[in-house]
Parts: sequence; structure tokens; C-alpha cells
Amino acid sequence: MKIARFEFSLFGINTYVVFDPTSKECAIIDPGIISDEERQAMENFVRSNGLHVTQLINTHLHIDHAIGNEWIRSNFSVGVSAHPDDLPLGERMSQQASMFGIPLEIDDVSIDTELKDGDIIKIGNGELKVIHVPGHSQGSIALYDKADGFLISGDALFAGSIGRTDLPGGNHSQLLNSIRRNLMTLPDDTIVYPGHGPATTIGKEKRSNPFLI
Repeated sequence: MKIARFEFSLFGINTYVVFDPTSKECAIIDPGIISDEERQAMENFVRSNGLHVTQLINTHLHIDHAIGNEWIRSNFSVGVSAHPDDLPLGERMSQQASMFGIPLEIDDVSIDTELKDGDIIKIGNGELKVIHVPGHSQGSIALYDKADGFLISGDALFAGSIGRTDLPGGNHSQLLNSIRRNLMTLPDDTIVYPGHGPATTIGKEKRSNPFLI
């Protein structure tokens, strides 16, 4: 499968489009879309590549990763797929907006398809495996494409860092355990696409991430 990255919104969130170039099916992951310009950029990419959006996936339901959910849902007629342990966050989007000083009416997020550890998400001829990595939030997941050697890590793992754990649902020791047990066991050459910042690899994080060595 192929992957495209967009950096959106005031949070600098990485929104990903994962697509099968043969079937043209795609998933939009963590839509941090907040402006008309960003909506147009996403729509242009989908249309210019002849893609059919079949999935809307949230690695977790903090507001920066889900602020564009309602637009994606209505514009492309797809439901939300996320881990059920993050439903309490989805039901409190307005409170999250207030906490971050966002002066917008934000729709709460419901989960249409519950994702659990080990689930396989089909995108045309490709597959993403769901890996539960609680700690940044209780329902945080990563998405692993074994065939193409990449991982979308959400806010669990970054280049040289890990997710913050001072937000609702955070637990520092739990996050470290999740990363070491569920992500650091992947092949070293696995490319990691995080929720913020540049890509990295599992091997590089094993060698140099100060939180993990």
C-alpha cells in the first residue's frame, strides 16, 4: 500500500491517507482537519488520485486527531473506527476543545466500528493490523502494514520521544510497557509514521530514543 501525509491544524497533526493503488480504496487516519483550506486539500487529493474512501480510523480520540471526523464522515459517507476504550474521550470533545482554548463547536465522536488488538483492517488488497498501545490514552492504537513495512504510531511513539501522559487517559509506565512490548518487537527497518513530527524507524528508536534506552 501507499501512504500520504498531510500536516494539518494548529496542532501540527499528521493526517495520513493509506491507499491501495490497484483497487483505489483508501483509509483516512486521524483527520486533524479544521479549515476550509485543509478540507479542500484532502478532497483534492482523494479526487485527483481517483480514490474511494472506505475507512475513517482514529488512533485515539484526543481532539487534535479527531477534530475533522464529522467532516470526513459526512463528506465521504464513512463511519468512525476506533478502540472502544477511548469512547469517553469521544463523548467529551467539547470539554477537550475548552481545555485547549478552541473557540469552536465540536461534535462529539461516536464509534461505529470498534477496533481491538489483533484486528485486521482491509484496504483493497492491503491490510493494517491493529496494535493496542495504551498509555497516551487508554484506547490508543497503532496500525501496522507488515507487507509494506510501516507503522502508523499515533501519539504513542515519536522520533526521539514518546507521547505525553498528562492528558485524560494517560499513564506513563503503561505507555512505556506498551511501546516496549508491542512496538519495539517489530522489525528494525519498519518505518514509523507518528502523529506529529517526522518519520523514523523502529531500529533507530531502539538505539537512540532516550525514553526507551
